[in-house]
Amino acid sequence: MLFVVALLHHTHPLVPYYDSTEWDWLRGSLSTIDRNYGILDTIYYQATNTHVAHHLFTSIPHYHAMEATRAIKPILGEYYRYDGTIFYKSLWSAIKECVYVEEDESKGIYWYNNKP
Repeated sequence: MLFVVALLHHTHPLVPYYDSTEWDWLRGSLSTIDRNYGILDTIYYQATNTHVAHHLFTSIPHYHAMEATRAIKPILGEYYRYDGTIFYKSLWSAIKECVYVEEDESKGIYWYNNKP
C-alpha cells in the first residue's frame, strides 16, 4: 500500500517534473498532488490527502497536517493540486495515462504523456 500511495502522490498528468536547469526547492515541493483515499484517509490519519503540506513542511506532525492543508490552499491557489477521484480509479488512470514524461516547449519542464 505504501508503494501505491507514493506512486499516486507523485504521478498525475497535472504534476510537472523539472530538469536541473528549472528545478528549485519550491517547484520540487509542489510537484505532488493530494488525493482522495476514502476510508484509508481515516486509517492513515489523513496523511494520504495532505501530501502537499508534507512536502512544504516536512517536520509537521500528522495531527496538524489537515489544518496546514486548509491554510495553504488559498495561498497556493492554482499551484495546489488535488484529485478527488477515489484511489483505485486514480491508480488505474496513473498506470494507463502516465506512461512517460515528455519535455514541454519551455525547456526543462516535463509532463506525463500517454502515448504508447
